[in-house]
Amino acid sequence: MKNIIVLGSGCTKCVKTAELIAEVVKEHGVAATVSKETNPEVIMGYGVMSTPAVVIDEQVVHSGSMPQKAQIEAWLAK
Repeated sequence: MKNIIVLGSGCTKCVKTAELIAEVVKEHGVAATVSKETNPEVIMGYGVMSTPAVVIDEQVVHSGSMPQKAQIEAWLAK
C-alpha cells in the first residue's frame, strides 16, 4: 500500500491536489492512503520550499504546483 502525503498550508491548491490524488487513486483502484500535512515544521523536514508538494512513501515526488492527472497516474504505476 502506498502512503501519499500532500504537504501544504491548507490553501486551495493544496486541498485540490489532495482531492485530485484521491480521485485518481479511487479511479485506478490503487491501494493507497492519502493524507494532508499542514505543519510547517514537518513540511520543512522534507526539504520542501514551495507547496503544494507530494510525498509518496517518504519520497518527495513533486512540489511547487498542482500536479497534472497524468503525472499522478505515472506515480501510482511505479
